[in-house]
Amino acid sequence: MKKIRFTPLQLLIHSAAWFPLARLVVEAITGDLTVNPIQHIEQRTGRAAITLLFLSLAATPLNSLFRWQEVIRHRRTLGLYAFMYATMHVVIFADLDYGLAWSYILETVLQKPYILVGALAFLLLIPLAVTSFDIWKVRLGKNWKRLHRVVYIIAPLVVLHYAWGKKGTFFALQGDILLPLIYGLILVLLMVLRIPGVRRFIASMPNRPGVSPDKPDASAQGSPREG
Repeated sequence: MKKIRFTPLQLLIHSAAWFPLARLVVEAITGDLTVNPIQHIEQRTGRAAITLLFLSLAATPLNSLFRWQEVIRHRRTLGLYAFMYATMHVVIFADLDYGLAWSYILETVLQKPYILVGALAFLLLIPLAVTSFDIWKVRLGKNWKRLHRVVYIIAPLVVLHYAWGKKGTFFALQGDILLPLIYGLILVLLMVLRIPGVRRFIASMPNRPGVSPDKPDASAQGSPREG
């Protein structure tokens, strides 16, 4: 049988992706889920989803900055892990928190804008997860890349959902908004690094890590699998 070998980056990604869930299991076994366990689990799975989604978005800038091509191959893995935690987040909200009382859930979604924004982000994430496999790249052709650009809408929505749900005023920088603010700043940075002019400037820097002065930088021309 052919041996399956994992690179250090693959091991790191899979270990880090399963860590939040493993931690929740340990906390459940030891009775350390705080006085409000459902809210605790909701928040943990939500943060894990956002973090993994942002890591998938960071793959292209990391390749542009450091010519780290391996990380590009794991964008799909990171994105699917993000979808897994987002699904858990939604299921916990709908089942454990609201007991699948759909009329009450719908009423709550419509009354609380931050939940409506989060629901919209999750619904937009579903087709990206379903079509993330290679067979859909072939079936959709050029439309596959157009579809997956929806992630640039999803990312701001999840930051807004997170910030709006905290006890504070995000835009006035008041209250418990430190983590949402950090995610927001990271998102701005990731988007700036995707601007073609910025990417070309970075690619033209000869002394950046991972670049040999004797070899041309292919990242300046982009990648056919870039998303």
